[in-house]
Amino acid sequence: MFLLFEEDGGFKTGTILADNDASLQVEMVSGKRAKIKAASVLLRFKDPTAGALLDAAESLAESVEAEFLWECASDGEFSFLDFARDYYGHEASPVEATAILLALHAAPVYFHRKGKGRFRKAPADILAAALAGLEKKRQQALTIERMVAALKAGQLPPEYPPLLRDLLYKPDRNRLETKALETACADTGLSAAHLLAKCGAIRSAHDYHFQRFLTEYFPRGIAFPDCPIPEAGAKLPRADVRAFSIDDAATTEIDDAFSVQALPGIGWRVGIHIAAPGLGILPGSPLDAVARERLSTVYMPGNKITMLPDAVVERFTLSAGRNCPAVSLYLTVTPELEITGHESRLEIVPVVANLRHHEIEPLFNEETLAAGLPEFALRDELKLLWQLACACEGRRGKPSAMQGVNDYNFAIEGDTSDPASCRVEISERKRGSPLDKLVAELMIVANSTWGGLLAEKGVAAIYRAQTAGKVRMTTSPLPHDGLGVAQYAWSSSPLRRYVDLINQWQLIAHLSDLTPHFGGKGTTSSDALFGAMRDFDLTYAAYAEFQRGMEKYWCLRWLQQGNVQTIDATVRRESLVKLDHLPQLLRVPSLPELPPGQRVRLTIESMDELTLDLNCRYLETLNVPAATVATALDTIADADADAAADDALESTDWR
Repeated sequence: MFLLFEEDGGFKTGTILADNDASLQVEMVSGKRAKIKAASVLLRFKDPTAGALLDAAESLAESVEAEFLWECASDGEFSFLDFARDYYGHEASPVEATAILLALHAAPVYFHRKGKGRFRKAPADILAAALAGLEKKRQQALTIERMVAALKAGQLPPEYPPLLRDLLYKPDRNRLETKALETACADTGLSAAHLLAKCGAIRSAHDYHFQRFLTEYFPRGIAFPDCPIPEAGAKLPRADVRAFSIDDAATTEIDDAFSVQALPGIGWRVGIHIAAPGLGILPGSPLDAVARERLSTVYMPGNKITMLPDAVVERFTLSAGRNCPAVSLYLTVTPELEITGHESRLEIVPVVANLRHHEIEPLFNEETLAAGLPEFALRDELKLLWQLACACEGRRGKPSAMQGVNDYNFAIEGDTSDPASCRVEISERKRGSPLDKLVAELMIVANSTWGGLLAEKGVAAIYRAQTAGKVRMTTSPLPHDGLGVAQYAWSSSPLRRYVDLINQWQLIAHLSDLTPHFGGKGTTSSDALFGAMRDFDLTYAAYAEFQRGMEKYWCLRWLQQGNVQTIDATVRRESLVKLDHLPQLLRVPSLPELPPGQRVRLTIESMDELTLDLNCRYLETLNVPAATVATALDTIADADADAAADDALESTDWR
């Protein structure tokens, strides 16, 4: 005797070895013996054999139409055995009964299970809805199949153009287009970006990276809302100074300028003048909302996204030939270059010159300082400020910039919307030049002095601190060990950093004898201050990461532009090297074990503009003098130390 039973949602057959009231001993078709419950038995039969029943029934069930079964079934609950008798018009054979069971079981849309071997036909309205759902899924499957075929053929389905940004950067896995894209990617082994690029959906790798950044940080676009342009400084006193700024050629947000006045019998009065948008942009104003949302200017080769509208920048930037509102810090400096006093003022500052690096550095550098400076405008002022900067650096006991480390400037000629037609020039510039030191040291003086003033007066502010080697933002005036100062409050770049604008508001309130907008602990304004600090820290880091990514993109373009096949590099540690002439560190797995400072030559094997991957293979070790290796080792050590404090240093390269 054989039996048909249900186990784990499936149907099985076997030979009965022992039949008890509650359970049976059964030998399965495979030869395995098992104990099953009597309640699981659906059918007992003598023929065909256990091994032949299901095969025969499955073949017969294929000819049974579920729709016809549903029409034949009564509305009540029924057993498959009774239904098989009615369907065939006679006592159904084991094969016929099993075929009906399999047909009912395979049509859950038409028949609902009510127990082992028992069913009930689906109500008409529920069946209609279910069939509509099945048809919809069938059509969706066909649509997905069509889109997958198109993608694999390198063609963009017509549904894709309006959805490209979402598909690339924020895919919704419930959408058919996303499912098709994922399927096509799995079939081709390509990433979504590479597959869509193959289909012509990505205008350029540059556009891909830029749009990804905008999608995350500027989802509503980079256009500014209409905001009134504020006036400021009408009632401020006019300073009797001749101020000048020092910036690179691309700088439009000129935040700082300097002035020098002789004090007979005392020394000099050195002025550090910071643009004062905080006098016109008020906390809680529409422009504040704009700056609070952006938090910083975004820099990238060939472009930037400013924190403030161009018209506002133009109103407050320290442009030559204009009288500009400023927050000024005046230092009393002795002939021995000691700072014996300081005073802060809100005033109108006449700016007489905007010195640009490329114009002034050939005249003012280490060689010309050693040889005696030639005649040029503001020569004496620059020399005094540089001497003061050297003295300040010595008193701090920390260099403002590590020697031997280069900064890199990118010049993009052409329309970046068509990067293939652009020419990129990457120039190296040694960090720590006299101009760099001059600006960096005076900014350190300003930020540390104003930070100390706000702390002394109990005015809330945001500080940059470094303790135990960790640099962080804080609302407490903690030391900055990397700079060697008791406190450091970013205050010198209010046109391009929101933290500086906040600190300027607090400083203006103190200098004007007004209640500061941001109060002490436990107040609502304190929560706003902390929130702005937290958001700035995260956003500023993300902007910097984006800038590094875009620089890497243009480095790849530079290599392609010059058809560079091999490139020299310096070993940093293990498999990490620093590429010559490019601001790029690269891991080279094939690099043999070499000491830091060793010079090597690499061959470029591949590069990918979409992933920004550059793959190089070790080619040979270069024979270089021991002194060159020693210099490289010093540079590496300086670079490692510089990394700990670099983000806190004021540098003209940050503009």
